[in-house]
Amino acid sequence: MMDRWITDWVPSERWPHYTRANSGEVAPTPVSPLSATYTWANGICQGWRDGYVRTGNYSMDEFDMARPETVGFFGGYMYINLSNVRMQGVRNPAVTVEQLDLAFFGDHPDVPPYVADPRDERPDLTDKILAHMGWLVTTSTWPEIDGERDKTKALRAKRPDLTSLDDAALLRRVRELQTLIAKLFESHTLTSSGSGVAPGILFAVGQAIGDPTVPMKLVSGLGDVDSAEPSARMWEISRLVRSSQEMTDLFDQGIPGLVERLAASRSEDASKFLSEWRRFIEDFGSRSVNEYELSADTWETRPELALATLERVRFQSDEDSPALRLARRVREREAATAEVRAKLADMGNEELAGQFEAALVAANQLVFRERTKTNLIRAIHEARMTFLELGRRHAATGHLREVSHVFQLLDEELEAFVANPASFTDTLASRASEWAELFDLEPPFIIRDGKVPPLSEWPRKGDAKVAKLEPGASLHGVAGCPGKATGRARVIMQVGDPGDLEPGDVLVAPVTDPGWASLFMAASAVVVEVGGQISHAIIVSRELGLPCVVSATGACQAIPDGALVEVDGDTGTVTVVELPA
Repeated sequence: MMDRWITDWVPSERWPHYTRANSGEVAPTPVSPLSATYTWANGICQGWRDGYVRTGNYSMDEFDMARPETVGFFGGYMYINLSNVRMQGVRNPAVTVEQLDLAFFGDHPDVPPYVADPRDERPDLTDKILAHMGWLVTTSTWPEIDGERDKTKALRAKRPDLTSLDDAALLRRVRELQTLIAKLFESHTLTSSGSGVAPGILFAVGQAIGDPTVPMKLVSGLGDVDSAEPSARMWEISRLVRSSQEMTDLFDQGIPGLVERLAASRSEDASKFLSEWRRFIEDFGSRSVNEYELSADTWETRPELALATLERVRFQSDEDSPALRLARRVREREAATAEVRAKLADMGNEELAGQFEAALVAANQLVFRERTKTNLIRAIHEARMTFLELGRRHAATGHLREVSHVFQLLDEELEAFVANPASFTDTLASRASEWAELFDLEPPFIIRDGKVPPLSEWPRKGDAKVAKLEPGASLHGVAGCPGKATGRARVIMQVGDPGDLEPGDVLVAPVTDPGWASLFMAASAVVVEVGGQISHAIIVSRELGLPCVVSATGACQAIPDGALVEVDGDTGTVTVVELPA
């Protein structure tokens, strides 16, 4: 085993702490060389830096312009720079480091305490920070990202025939997309960094009135969440299956060959389904797990992933409709809002009441965050499809031993590859073999003081054993979405293999992103090993009305598959009630 990987960064001396919390949700596996350099270092990280400066929390001269210290890559794994993120808690008068840690990184015991550095204090930035805060608490619409939504949707609708483009044209396309990716992440940074404002203020309100569940109740059922839209559409399609005996019979035969069986049927039900399914894939084909990773399969490149989810969702009763669930959450949120307003009025605390109203507006950032992320994923997917075409044609000519080897290129090698692809054949094959080894490693959760252990010292995944919980024992995480649910635990490690997940079961997963969201509909509650209060799993759970607990470390090993468990989304507790028979 090598001690460093080709894309590893040198840790920042200025901001030396890094964490896998939250980044495990964004990049759960080792990032391919092309993703690490094209998508991240020269795309996302550039926009991340610009977004941070735009918020007022940072100045441009604080960053390395080539590799802004917003993240780091070690052993191929992406880490969020914890020290850098915390500047928002230090410099923003309205946010504390403690609130920011909880929102972004969960309640994990290994997160190092903040230690002040003289360079952290930047009173010269305060006016700009407060101006941005004013925008956060007064903005309920954001035309800029609506325009970006329309632009990224047009990328798919107007995608050229990639097979007709020569290599130079494909390269021009990915360069244009790279510039767009940076700009889209600038927008995402504004709302992602601002998403903790509403929960932070509402936490203080909850403390003041003696109700710690206030933040969860008041940011649930917000509506118009883009990452929940595929789930709603999939639900509608699942009703076509559930209402047709013929469709049910075809699905009962299994996912392999399903589309071919439907096409051969030529019945009205099958034709309607296929029409809706093709439109679904066109609209949401960019989605799936590990969406930032160029080499990862999506619903367009591997539709079976989405069909496997649909196969489970079809068993849900009509009463579990996402629209009905959302309506219940909206009523609960409106009732809770009125209740808190009344309590604050009785207290006569006008300042706190004003902060409460500001937080309700700032909660829109949670909706904006999902829109900006969805916009970004569409652009990344268009780059993915372009690179896949480059890989396919050079695999066909023998310049690549496998199509996927195109993702072993570094961004700075793209022009040289197009000029002389045969010169990269052996190098990329060797890299692919080495990259595969990284998947067996367990990345450290925290990298402190910039001290990265050599890869030869990283433990292997599965080496650490976690004791199974006995009846009555509990696992504690971060409360995500309120409510309680009791059901059979189904430990699902890959969204494309949901196993026997049935209505009423509790979904237990190592990590989730919007690609998992549709599978949430086939569950009564969700438990995830990573994530904070503004993770995608929580935001989608709140839209679907599912009790949710995140940052439940070791849940996939500690909770026996098939055990009866109670999930308390108010307290962040998962309790084993009964072991499987």
